[in-house]
Amino acid sequence: MWLRGPSLSDVPAYQKHFADYEVIRHLAATVPWPYPEDGVEQWLRNVVLPAQGNDRWTWGLFQKHTPDECIGSIGLWREGKPEHRGFWLGRAYWGHGLMTEAATAVTTHAFAALGFDKLIFSNAVGNQRSRRIKEKCGARLLGTAPARFVDPTVVEHELWETTKADWFAR
Repeated sequence: MWLRGPSLSDVPAYQKHFADYEVIRHLAATVPWPYPEDGVEQWLRNVVLPAQGNDRWTWGLFQKHTPDECIGSIGLWREGKPEHRGFWLGRAYWGHGLMTEAATAVTTHAFAALGFDKLIFSNAVGNQRSRRIKEKCGARLLGTAPARFVDPTVVEHELWETTKADWFAR
């Protein structure tokens, strides 16, 4: 697996893997459902590309044997909302450790290159795959709080924290 910044040429594969309710359901309610046909292109054009490298960083996930097919994405932003990182991965790629590998690389980059002192992460309560990534990366559970998701039956998220000192001590 490797990471690189997304480009407009990634839109078809990104849209194909992202516009899946099981992928989107645990994302913030600001993500529309049903997902629009031009949703990825608009998001890249209007949100990601103008802010890339300016206190916001987004990477697409690619496999070495299919280097032109974006199968997921991980983003990092300086201003916590309350979290500093978010991600998604196409359903066909779940359970292979790809997002744990990406999260590890991005967290190391945040602390070593971008000067973060701590990171807050979140996941929908009940999203065990996302929770497990945080556990494997040594994050500490802070608690739960109300939140809104694409799936309206999910009404809370878990908040997690990792500090720079803890990250490099592990």
